[in-house]
Amino acid sequence: MDLGHFYFLTDQYYIDFPDNYLMKNHEVINGVNHDRPCFYAMSDSISGIYWLIPFSSQIGKFKNIYNIKVAKYGNCDTIDFAYVLGHEKAFLIQNMCPVTSKYIKNEYLSNSTPVSISYNDSKRIISKAKKVLALQKEGIKLIFPDVLSIENKLLIEKQNFQIT
Repeated sequence: MDLGHFYFLTDQYYIDFPDNYLMKNHEVINGVNHDRPCFYAMSDSISGIYWLIPFSSQIGKFKNIYNIKVAKYGNCDTIDFAYVLGHEKAFLIQNMCPVTSKYIKNEYLSNSTPVSISYNDSKRIISKAKKVLALQKEGIKLIFPDVLSIENKLLIEKQNFQIT
């Protein structure tokens, strides 16, 4: 996996880590499942676990939520915005989840080229995600899925794999 690229999760991830707050693959077009949602990848250099941030094209919905949070708290670190392939997207830090490469289905490509975002957008989104994750680990619930439980299971799985 490459940091700053976009990926899709396998169905096995949702089987191994059932959580109603994880964003699931739910889009069906003409009876065929499509890889949704797509996730932006960052990593935890200490644990070796990757963190995936889903993004959405529902800009109006998430700008409204973002503006409400800014009005109430003065800022919003759980949602951010950036352009992907020339279209504005909402990056839902509040829905991020931990993963290992075992659960990656495929990378998001456009004309055989990995999709990415600008360096400045990437730096800002990753900074916010790290801040939100640190607060989550201190007991301040800002991320909807139970990511700390999932992370713990992934770390145990990773440790057991290395021992074998």
